[in-house]
Amino acid sequence: MESQPTQRVVRASNIDFHVLEMGDGPLILCLHGFPDTAHSFRHQMPVLAAAGFHVVAPFMRGYAPTGLAPDGRYDSAALSEDALALVTALGHKDAILFGHDWGAVAAYPAAAASAARVTKLITAAVPYGASFIKALVTNYAQQKRSWYMYFFQGAFAEAAVSHDNFNFLEKMWSDWSPDWKWTKEDIEPLKRCFRAPGALSAALGYYRATLGAMMKIPADAIAAVAAPPAPINVPAMMLHGRNDGCIGAELLDGMEDFFPKGLRKEIIAGAGHFVHQEKSAEVNKLILDFLKS
Repeated sequence: MESQPTQRVVRASNIDFHVLEMGDGPLILCLHGFPDTAHSFRHQMPVLAAAGFHVVAPFMRGYAPTGLAPDGRYDSAALSEDALALVTALGHKDAILFGHDWGAVAAYPAAAASAARVTKLITAAVPYGASFIKALVTNYAQQKRSWYMYFFQGAFAEAAVSHDNFNFLEKMWSDWSPDWKWTKEDIEPLKRCFRAPGALSAALGYYRATLGAMMKIPADAIAAVAAPPAPINVPAMMLHGRNDGCIGAELLDGMEDFFPKGLRKEIIAGAGHFVHQEKSAEVNKLILDFLKS
């Protein structure tokens, strides 16, 4: 078996998705978040391929070298549609979804809407449910962590993030994963992605499309926005770093209520937002154990 993923182009949702790919067998579709790329899963792909899975990590819509959204859509519904479209385009009738950060935001509604096509769900760093929206109103610690979401609504965000060779992204990685000793080689694929024309604006477009409208809603209307979400009727596992500087681990409380088929929650000590990269051996063991269950 190959030791490194191959790269090819897959057409789905009227977009040319560049994907990293390894192995044969049942499909595991790995969906990355921000600020990150498909390289996020470099520690998981060889292990999962060796365990007998077809592992595919696409660069999400707008993240170079994947194409920009032709319809300009970067909302969470479009991301979910992409996930299911990619399963079909890759020649599978169903898949295990593994989503980190925005990848989790894409995976949750895909699993909720199409349990027949999602056999198991693994997510990391972003919980399911109304806890995050409520925290933006009630949780000062989370409000501080989420400052960048408001910052990204402004037209000057592109200039700020790209300034000084994207030093902003290095600061985010350090703030979100304070225990991770990442290297320049780890972050260079991300910078290369965002140097492509339109890619950074597309990535910020995720926040503008999904959160921009919500942030204009008065606090007294938050209950309607934070209504309980649809149940997810597939076995699921949630991974979260105890020291996540982006999303507090307390936001996972009560998440199991939305998973009738069971939710395994794993809060990993000494890890932050990029838990699957920081504690890859521990995370890989947890994933393999979950997939065997």
